Amino acid sequence: MARSINNLYVQYGCGWCAPDGWVNYDASPTLRFERIPVIGHFYTKNASRFPKNVRYGDIVKGLPIEPNSCRGIYCSHILEHLALDDCERALSNTFRYLQQGGSFRLVVPDLEQLVNEYLLKHSSEAAHEFMENACLGRKQRARGLWGNLKDWLGNSSHLWMWDERSMKSKLNEYGFTAIRRCSFGDAKDRQFSEVEEKNRFDKCLAMECHK
Repeated sequence: MARSINNLYVQYGCGWCAPDGWVNYDASPTLRFERIPVIGHFYTKNASRFPKNVRYGDIVKGLPIEPNSCRGIYCSHILEHLALDDCERALSNTFRYLQQGGSFRLVVPDLEQLVNEYLLKHSSEAAHEFMENACLGRKQRARGLWGNLKDWLGNSSHLWMWDERSMKSKLNEYGFTAIRRCSFGDAKDRQFSEVEEKNRFDKCLAMECHK
């Protein structure tokens, strides 16, 4: 059932950052596993368990909140883990959930910076370092039942990368306005200070836009 409260602040792909002033969603299969009665209590893939106020929700499939109900929406290092078509669905849903004048802030790795760093290096390791820093490709394939299960429970690979120009164009395509590159802590709406972490902005692309 969709939540009918207006002026919500919603974060998707929250991980372990789940402030009480926000409605926090994550689509991790590990979260779903942890919430299985009895079995989920005894195992987690991660070093710590998800906070109790984190709800399972997939921005691609749609969150259980009403359109035009959110004053602010935030996601950090999530969109790059989505295939392009899924990212487009996520942006479409994000726009739909925002109320008029609402703010959306996002952080993703900066493809342009990663490429520039690669081009400045001339060692035989430059390509490997680029692939690792961009979280592209795989050093090893998952093998066996356990390996494939662990692979399914985690999604660390990047499926689509963004620079400022491509992200601005895509946000504009889905109706967002006043699109700008932003920095840690520069949101006029101080509620965002509850979810933003400085280290997540370092050497990354952060954007703010509005409905």
